[in-house]
Amino acid sequence: MVVGRFQVMTLLQAARAYVLGLPLESAYSWGLNRAIFIAAAKRGFKGGPAGGGQGAGAKSSKGKGTYFLGDDMAFKTERDGVLLFTIGGKVQTKEEFDKRVRSRFGENYSAAWKEALAYVKGFDRDILLSADEFFRTVYRPVRDELAEKWSSAR
Repeated sequence: MVVGRFQVMTLLQAARAYVLGLPLESAYSWGLNRAIFIAAAKRGFKGGPAGGGQGAGAKSSKGKGTYFLGDDMAFKTERDGVLLFTIGGKVQTKEEFDKRVRSRFGENYSAAWKEALAYVKGFDRDILLSADEFFRTVYRPVRDELAEKWSSAR
């Protein structure tokens, strides 16, 4: 299977969330949630702001049912004590992450995850805390390069 922009966005967003302090399973949920949100927004979905909150970091939560990672907001829920994220009434789980993302990498997933973490760690925290800056500075410049690299590694 081909690794596309969706999988690249998901992996980089998950790495972002993990670097900013979310536990791994929550980070996977965050990454998938944000990739789904951005894909829906590109198709014209206007389901709420991608950012604009005043959260200071990964543990900042404002209002019932919302979670802020910097200025990026998602709807939250909890299952078995694990913080997960929802969009369109659907919870983004580790199982869905595995099905939609990890499976595309096959046996090269671990290497891609390590590469994504190392890449994201190279950016200032302020960039990671900004949804717009993350998209512009972290994701956009490498999205096609990583999709091609990670697809050919399979």
